Amino acid sequence: MKGSVFDSNLPLENVAVYLNNTMLGTTTNNAGEFTLTVTEGEYELIVSYLGFKKINYNLNTSNYQKPHRFNFVEDENVLNEIVIKKTVYDETWKHNLASFKQEFIGLTNLAQECEILNPEVLHFEFDYQQNKFTAFARKLLKMKNKGLGYLITYELEDFTKINNYVSYLGYSRYENLKGGKRKKKRWKANREIAYKGSVVHFLKSLINDTFKEEGYIVNQFKRVLNTKRPSDEAIEKARAIIRFNRINNKNIKRNLENPKNAIDSAYVTVRKNRLPKYEDYLYKSQLKKEDIISIKNNQYYLIFENNLSIVYSKEKEELRFLRRTLFSKRTEPLAQTSSFISVKRMLL
Repeated sequence: MKGSVFDSNLPLENVAVYLNNTMLGTTTNNAGEFTLTVTEGEYELIVSYLGFKKINYNLNTSNYQKPHRFNFVEDENVLNEIVIKKTVYDETWKHNLASFKQEFIGLTNLAQECEILNPEVLHFEFDYQQNKFTAFARKLLKMKNKGLGYLITYELEDFTKINNYVSYLGYSRYENLKGGKRKKKRWKANREIAYKGSVVHFLKSLINDTFKEEGYIVNQFKRVLNTKRPSDEAIEKARAIIRFNRINNKNIKRNLENPKNAIDSAYVTVRKNRLPKYEDYLYKSQLKKEDIISIKNNQYYLIFENNLSIVYSKEKEELRFLRRTLFSKRTEPLAQTSSFISVKRMLL
């Protein structure tokens, strides 16, 4: 594949051009031109340069015929208040970095061998009212995973954690680390371990209709609000009552089965905040391929209703994951279980 990148009519040099989640990438020359050797298939081509809006191009080699010209548009938000705010590398920043690494890289044994090479480019913000934790990267993140043998360049678009819900978006490019035969053999084995039970493994086996043979059990469940837990509005109102009356929690009885006044009721309401916000009800087990995806115009679509519980029976949970917090209970490892929570219809 060949192409060129311009700002208006001026060619841009050193623009990053790569295929997302692959090892294929390059930069433009002084004429704004680039060349990528690509095997047949469909890819997400990323064209990125600081100060301009990122270009995401759906590349299909079957209908791509001639060099493509990409024209950048300036990103008006590139110098927003968050990005230019000074980062203070104090104990709070170090604590936030540890939290970010735990959520972004993970807690598996292989994750422990992954190192962020330039953590100083990260800036963190915390909104106490919303319990919202966000991370920003001023430059491309560089990571080295010595367990998998990869040098990873990651363009972080968004990282947000609200309560216990984490979402992040970004684009990655991989390079092989240098190593001898022994290291390469270890990396190959570890990559197989990382792949088995992953989202990519599940989706590929689902498309090939081999997911049951490969160890996946897929069940369907409905998630509903827990009626035993008060609403967020009611909990916040109860907290306001307690604050207004300046009640010390130590002075309130712990067992209030029959609240006698507004203060008692407020405390009972706040205590119920510990209850799960949702309850899950399994209503269909052992789903088939046609229950989960369909194909249209050579594209696969997720079509399942509500949510999926996906059990990978050929691998158990790691102890490091089970004990991810200081107060985690000591439990026996079970088969890996994940959930697909439906946000909107997604294109595979």
